[in-house]
Amino acid sequence: MTPVLRVENLTRYFGGLRAVHEVSFDVAPGELKALIGPNGAGKSTCFNMLMGQITPSAGKVELNGEPITGLPPREIWRRGVGRTFQITGTYQSMTVAENVQMALISHHRRLFSMLPYAYRLYREEAMALLDVVGMAQQADRACAILAYGDLKRLELAIALAHKPTLLLMDEPTAGMAPRERIALMQLTADIVKERGISVLFTEHDMDVVFAHAHHIMVLNRGELIADGTAAEVRSNPHVQEVYLGGGTLYAAEETSHA
Repeated sequence: MTPVLRVENLTRYFGGLRAVHEVSFDVAPGELKALIGPNGAGKSTCFNMLMGQITPSAGKVELNGEPITGLPPREIWRRGVGRTFQITGTYQSMTVAENVQMALISHHRRLFSMLPYAYRLYREEAMALLDVVGMAQQADRACAILAYGDLKRLELAIALAHKPTLLLMDEPTAGMAPRERIALMQLTADIVKERGISVLFTEHDMDVVFAHAHHIMVLNRGELIADGTAAEVRSNPHVQEVYLGGGTLYAAEETSHA
């Protein structure tokens, strides 16, 4: 089976600084895969290369068997890669539904023909996406007054608007309360299962990682030092040394991903 995402020897230098060095991995269809590592390990640089914000110094990236290395972010988005960010970026003056409608308008290539009736376009489709993330009841609320956890759910609905085959989630639970973190990642896991979307996410909360990720990769100083199941990564001495200074990684029971 062709992986949704294939990364081979991805490398990025900033002058003499080696940020990412020969990183290779696959993300399978319907897989929820985590990329973890200490601060400065190169996780965000990897994500930015995958999405086209940064051009790799070397290596290649394939999406569904087609090369996307060096393409601009909008073209990569058009080919089916969605992204959520650590810091949410919604239109605060618009309602929840209008934010999703704007994403749908872009997806349907109506940006230059949407005025003056944009508020009427794709309303039902937007409501269906808001229902998926549990935000339909707040459709007509202004984003400026939403709780942070609700903004994260809205951002997920926006990312789903163009029907991505791969979703990149950069610190999806950052800034959220523990219960909100659990709820958001369970929602993401449910979407992966129901829609067959592949997800690659970075995360510092090890409870979230080990509870939901099908496979886990560990990055350290720009190099991939582990890629395996939660049990394999948890018991890896090198991972324990570089990630927790010789401690033991979170050892809760793994969630079944049948």
